[in-house]
Amino acid sequence: MNEMSEVIAETPETPKAGKKRGKWTRRTFIGAGLLTGGALVVGVAIRSGKPPERLRAMLAGGDGEILVNSFVKIGKDNIVTAVVPHVEMGQGAHTALAQMLADELDADWNNVRILEAPGDGHFASHNIAREFLAPELKVPSVLEPTVDGGFLTLAKMMALQITGGSFSIRGTGQRGMRAAGAAARAMLVAAAAEKWQLPASEISVDRGIVAHAKSGKRAAFGELAEAAAKQALPAQPKLKTPKDFKLMGKPIARLDIPAKVDGTAIFGIDVQIPGQKLSYAAVKAPPVVGAKVAKMDASAAKAMPGVLQILNMGDFVAVVAEGYWQAQQALNQITVEYSKSDADKIDTAAIFAGYGKALDEAGADGGDTLAETGDAAAFFAKAAKKVTAQYHVPFLAHAAMEPMNCTAWVRGGLCDVWAGSQSPLGARNAAAKTLGISADKVNYHNTYLGGGFGRRSETDNIEMAVRIAKATGYPVKLIWSREEDTQQDWYRPSASSRFEAGLDASGKLMSWNNIHTHLFDPQEAPLVSYYNIPNSLIRKVDAPMHLRFGPWRSVDHSQQSWFIESFVDEIAEAAGKDPLALRRELLAKSPRHLAVLNRVAKMAGWGSALPAKHGRGIAIAQSFGSIVAEVAEVDLTAKKPRVTKVYCCADPGFAMNPDGYTAQMESGIIYGLTAALYGEIMVKNGAVQQSNFHDYPMLRMNEAPDIFVEIINGDAQRLGGGGEPGLPPLAPALTNAIRAAGGMRIRHLPVAKHFA
Repeated sequence: MNEMSEVIAETPETPKAGKKRGKWTRRTFIGAGLLTGGALVVGVAIRSGKPPERLRAMLAGGDGEILVNSFVKIGKDNIVTAVVPHVEMGQGAHTALAQMLADELDADWNNVRILEAPGDGHFASHNIAREFLAPELKVPSVLEPTVDGGFLTLAKMMALQITGGSFSIRGTGQRGMRAAGAAARAMLVAAAAEKWQLPASEISVDRGIVAHAKSGKRAAFGELAEAAAKQALPAQPKLKTPKDFKLMGKPIARLDIPAKVDGTAIFGIDVQIPGQKLSYAAVKAPPVVGAKVAKMDASAAKAMPGVLQILNMGDFVAVVAEGYWQAQQALNQITVEYSKSDADKIDTAAIFAGYGKALDEAGADGGDTLAETGDAAAFFAKAAKKVTAQYHVPFLAHAAMEPMNCTAWVRGGLCDVWAGSQSPLGARNAAAKTLGISADKVNYHNTYLGGGFGRRSETDNIEMAVRIAKATGYPVKLIWSREEDTQQDWYRPSASSRFEAGLDASGKLMSWNNIHTHLFDPQEAPLVSYYNIPNSLIRKVDAPMHLRFGPWRSVDHSQQSWFIESFVDEIAEAAGKDPLALRRELLAKSPRHLAVLNRVAKMAGWGSALPAKHGRGIAIAQSFGSIVAEVAEVDLTAKKPRVTKVYCCADPGFAMNPDGYTAQMESGIIYGLTAALYGEIMVKNGAVQQSNFHDYPMLRMNEAPDIFVEIINGDAQRLGGGGEPGLPPLAPALTNAIRAAGGMRIRHLPVAKHFA
């Protein structure tokens, strides 16, 4: 039976980097943002005994509410609330994480509710840090509190509480929510055993009822919650095996959907402050990164209706008005001159010329070696057939549906902030640092996110909003225009990649030599380790970029998978082999990958006849612990390619929520298809040229293909992510299909520029 899967946090979490900004690296733990996500403090709760009083009052301040541990609240009415330390940005993580906790707790799902954890160090991402740094670490139960405490201390120091990197389920869920649910269950059983004076081993739990079969004694969770909270918290509670799962692996409906359908869900842009009238701010930053406001003429704007204040903040201009439209219209009337720099001379052609120069200087064996097996250069020199290619990808913007926004109110040495952030703790700390106050003086209120994809892990909108609020003295809602959002993004970097491959006389791939620009996230080399290639050399070179860059859904996998899987198809063509057949040869020693590849080929009917000018393309990629293969079908009968169908098979280890995981695969495919077809941020005179959806288009509904998803549960012990792995195979599957349909071999994205 085909199984579908869970929903995981989107958008890769990557380091902040760019002009005058340093970069953490994965190798030193702080990097790539992939360490981030919510954290459960089961082990720490053992050390401290109870969650801090400030959190107890915040999380369980109602009558009859009991915090059994930091992530499980039980009410006298038997309502179980899962305290989830991740944000909800459409990926469904809230539901999947609560599902994992409730299954281990043996709660009645009908009585389960969700509460997002606050931005607080107590909820820093220590489980994700541990999953990232030491996934195989096993310690005696007596040491578990100390180990968890160490990871928590490290996570708190770095303000790591970010949703992303496809770590929510495999990190927080697997290590935290399940453990918290199992611990709470054990505490309820212990409370019942103590109350009834019966052996705990004879007590069972099912759908929110604790029972002793022999005596007939029964109690609902609510009756035992207070006594359970006083029990010792198990350091290593026993977790279920898949055969005992009741909720995990089931397609449970998402709990956030009803509010989004009926309009009661509150996003950052919806925020209102009870009893307070908001003013609205529109902003304009210099078009070239690093420039400052040199001179401005706001005389026309000052006389416009509703304008309250016009602010020259040095690195941006702001208009504060009674309404957003009034603020934006006034901003459009301000004439601004900016400081000059060498960056004013940069354009897209110069950026790629710089990449080419860096690759040329590295030559056949220069640059930083990331991985090496055998002697790729020696075999290439004597290869019977040689294949070479070079590929380029552009900068990409995030283009989240909800524009960047933040509401802030600064008064009396205190600050309140309302926004949808992938990093609540980071947002709180950024506000505090910007204002020069301690973090405990900032009250951060997180909301639903109207898309993140990595963009909302940055805090520039938070910093701007609190600066404006401080300057005005009253509550202000900052909203970026779509133009500002597009031109002031933290972009997915552009990149170039060169390949050489050597085949023997029989057409077998024996040598693989790849050098590319940049490697940001993940820091692991873009290995093709699952491919059996006897001689390989993978290298990278650094090249200058003046634009800000940051996490973009699937981060470097979005580039490297297109490079690698496009070149595999070129090798197949040179060898006269079917692309599927070549991949099967290369995956002969990687059974899980081969199973995924074979399944998607069967789904797509690979090898069956297609009409003229139609083609299929295939690609496979491993990212964020998941293996995903996709086949795209393309129709070239019109002036531009139309993707009619996409088939996807994924192995995430185990799918916690089939519908959620399927939705994430579909989402990654659509996001990836948009980027592959249309996505391109271009630079002229140092400034981004694109501004809105007319020149940075999105895939429209009438262009969307039929998508078919199947999931293989290949390893229930090692979960993979869902938010990002659906994206990397899409672009190569698309361009490989275009070639198969009789079109050109595309080596420079986006596709649309080749069919203009």
